[in-house]
Amino acid sequence: MKRCEWAEKESMLKYHDSEWGVPVYSDKKQFEFLILEGAQAGLSWETVLKKRENYRKAFSNFDPVKISKYTKKDVARMMNDAGIIRNRLKIESAVTNAKAFLEVKKEFGTFSKYIWSFVGGKPVVSKRKSMKDIPATSKESDSLSKDLKKRGFKFVGSTIMYAHMQATGMVNDHEISCFRYKEV
Repeated sequence: MKRCEWAEKESMLKYHDSEWGVPVYSDKKQFEFLILEGAQAGLSWETVLKKRENYRKAFSNFDPVKISKYTKKDVARMMNDAGIIRNRLKIESAVTNAKAFLEVKKEFGTFSKYIWSFVGGKPVVSKRKSMKDIPATSKESDSLSKDLKKRGFKFVGSTIMYAHMQATGMVNDHEISCFRYKEV
């Protein structure tokens, strides 16, 4: 089977084949990816995926209500957790983002409704022939990033948000030769 070039590593196959690029409308799953994408900044996605279960435990199964109530003591506990990326700014941003996430939910009814509005409610379908054709940002990720920052979110630059949009299926960036391209 032909896959996207980046997914040829054994450690990335399952994620590529079952999850990457599949449209996500669940608020909880959107929030999970916000935390993970923020943690990934400056690192490889493979590194974050290997620590995903540890993040699930450390971050209350990605429950934004619980995370929004985290204190300095919780941040200190996580700074000692070797199972996650121990970067204080990234950990603190998850708490900040949980609070902002809940505000967006309050305003729009769901976070999913809010975030999907940046692509007109349906996936942007690209026609990428190879990995080198995939951009780091888009006008949609620029707009989303700018709006999230205005709402108080952290670690949501345009590149991070473009990766988030790819992961959650807001953008189908599977290479056209990849078997998943037509499936998602």
